[in-house]
Amino acid sequence: MQGTTVKLMKLNPKARLPKYGSQCAAGADLFACLDGGEVTVAPNETVFIHTGIALQIPDGLVGLVYARSGLACKRGLAPANKVGVIDSDYRGEIIVALYNHSDSPCKIDDGERIAQIVFAPYVAANLVECDTLDESERGTGGFGSTGRK
Repeated sequence: MQGTTVKLMKLNPKARLPKYGSQCAAGADLFACLDGGEVTVAPNETVFIHTGIALQIPDGLVGLVYARSGLACKRGLAPANKVGVIDSDYRGEIIVALYNHSDSPCKIDDGERIAQIVFAPYVAANLVECDTLDESERGTGGFGSTGRK
């Protein structure tokens, strides 16, 4: 399926361009671009991993940075903010804050796949303050309330 064009620029000559792993992949892999060759992420530590690229995301789209399932499930490394949000007006380097959820230090090598980016449309809401909200079947039921009978 052909999608929207997203311009990108290498900020570091050794940066690797994002790449889709298969024809139907929703996310394109982002790659580490490390000057020192590798970085070790200690347990319960967050490290900012450079990708060496910048994007020009079209208006009406957002870049969402998600964990790579293999990295997260096998090694405990996932974005610290769970989902990174890249707005269409941001032109700086894409940097992934990786957090180590495991009990062991984890090494990230230069050129390693560290996260994936999904491009998605969004709606910018017109937020209006009011004194009341319309009633609903759920009402003010919070966490887990829809599973109770």
